[in-house]
Amino acid sequence: MDILVIGAAGMIGRKLTARLVDDGALNGRPIGKLTLVDVNAPAKPDKFGGTVESVAADIADSAAVRGIIGARPDVIFHLAAVVSAEAELDFEKGMRINLDGSRALLEAIRAIGDGYRPRLVFTSSIAVFGAPFSDAIADDFHLTPLTSYGTQKAIVELLLADYTRRGFVDGIGIRLPSIVVRPGRPNKAASGFFSSIIREPLAGQEAVLPVEDSVLHWHASPRAAVGFLVHAAGLDAGKLGPRVNLTMPGVCCTVAEQIAALRRIGGDKVAARIRRQPDPLVARIVAGWPRRFDPRRALTLGFRGEASFDDIIRVHIEDELGGKIVN
Repeated sequence: MDILVIGAAGMIGRKLTARLVDDGALNGRPIGKLTLVDVNAPAKPDKFGGTVESVAADIADSAAVRGIIGARPDVIFHLAAVVSAEAELDFEKGMRINLDGSRALLEAIRAIGDGYRPRLVFTSSIAVFGAPFSDAIADDFHLTPLTSYGTQKAIVELLLADYTRRGFVDGIGIRLPSIVVRPGRPNKAASGFFSSIIREPLAGQEAVLPVEDSVLHWHASPRAAVGFLVHAAGLDAGKLGPRVNLTMPGVCCTVAEQIAALRRIGGDKVAARIRRQPDPLVARIVAGWPRRFDPRRALTLGFRGEASFDDIIRVHIEDELGGKIVN
């Protein structure tokens, strides 16, 4: 099997690559080749028995994308994106990468023809939904995003469904919850504080909270996100049906409940490292996101996430901190 990961240098891309290398197979099929693509060439993994190609390319460069797709990979993971706050602050960049780049990928696949129809797994977002919200958002809730990022993701969802309907690609779009706890340094995502208020205190550092404790949101761990991607790659298209975009399972909790989970696991001293500093832009963006979902369709199709925010914190401690925290 030949697998292409676009956005492979990002956090989820790196973790997906590590999972594929560790498994040596995808849904029971041995992996012979991994092609890793990002704007800067991703690091090649060690201890992989097959062929690894690392490519520096801009997804919005149609010629570069055509060259990559020319190898006819069997499965394509499309993870590349400009994150939410950055897409809001830089409209042109968000449109160029999130929308134009995704369309360039779909067109490169279509142009090959000759019966080529790869499985394309696209990482969408719960930001495709917009207010007014119902108590729990199901997959058939209307797409009325209130951010440029959400709009770009929603348009690609529609394109993915149409290209799949026309037989150009075998697509599936998975709407990820906010992924926490993200390792490493904060990025420009508006949702980044959901991770930082856990990650920094556990590492002995202060964290800034830019929103009210009452903010309610939908979360899953990086480990769960990789599991969603792997499961999506092997999902039977007949079971998926024509509605190829679906919302992933997550843990719904308030910021206050996140902090309570942190206190249960790390203690009062760790939880006290959170400093409140309101940020109107972040608060405005987050206020436009849905808060609670009904992921029964994804659950029926076999997708699984964490059961509690405590579990999400424990995943971070196990995967990133070697089982240890700074008290």
